[in-house]
Amino acid sequence: MNSNENAVMPSLTAQNPFTGRIGEEYDFLGMMCPNVVVLTQKLGETVAAWHPGNSLQGLEIGCGTGLSTLSLLTQRKDLHLRAFDASAAMLTQARANLAEYVDNGRVEFIESDALAFLQQQPDASVEVVASNYAIHNFLNDYRDQVFAEIWRVLKPGGLFANGDRFAIDDPVRHLASTQADIRHWFKTFGELQRYDLLEDWVVHLLSDESPDHIMHVPAVISTLQSLGFSDVHSPYREGVDMLMTAIKPKLA
Repeated sequence: MNSNENAVMPSLTAQNPFTGRIGEEYDFLGMMCPNVVVLTQKLGETVAAWHPGNSLQGLEIGCGTGLSTLSLLTQRKDLHLRAFDASAAMLTQARANLAEYVDNGRVEFIESDALAFLQQQPDASVEVVASNYAIHNFLNDYRDQVFAEIWRVLKPGGLFANGDRFAIDDPVRHLASTQADIRHWFKTFGELQRYDLLEDWVVHLLSDESPDHIMHVPAVISTLQSLGFSDVHSPYREGVDMLMTAIKPKLA
């Protein structure tokens, strides 16, 4: 690991909003973003349809409380996951929510920085890397390093599936979408008198929207294709919520 990576990771840990109230009460996400349920289902369906009949070893980046982990495991019975997240609070919830799957060996939850964990994995060691509403939280340079590590750890023919928040290409439409989200959050949290969580989520959204975080579709496609991924496309999109898949080609 070089000095630049060491410089990035402590700052990410220090700024991680999921170590506080957001991580402790992450179930509010479903009320804030109804599309999260649809996208989580779509992510599981995509992995379920990948090379059916073959047992899969997979990684999940930023598993949080295990919502997407559950979708992946229930829809693909022969999938075994190592799911990692930097938030201990969220992992505690994930282990409780998916205790049955932990006990039967279907999933292992690991507390780790995403890039650090990926860098520890052998080359071409898994068939699937999945993520849901996690990668958009990364700084752009850090994100590019994560994409490179995903390419490295995937076996030839492997699948990368990412359900996430992507900027709408038209900036006017993107701004309108962001404003609508904020209005919805004020209504939702105001009715519950949870202005403490509202503050945390708005601050987090400002981070998501900052130039060094915001995730643009053309830039991500370009990065993935430059690494060697093929068939990079989106089977589902609703506003900023989008599923993107990419394949590491088989060896000739």
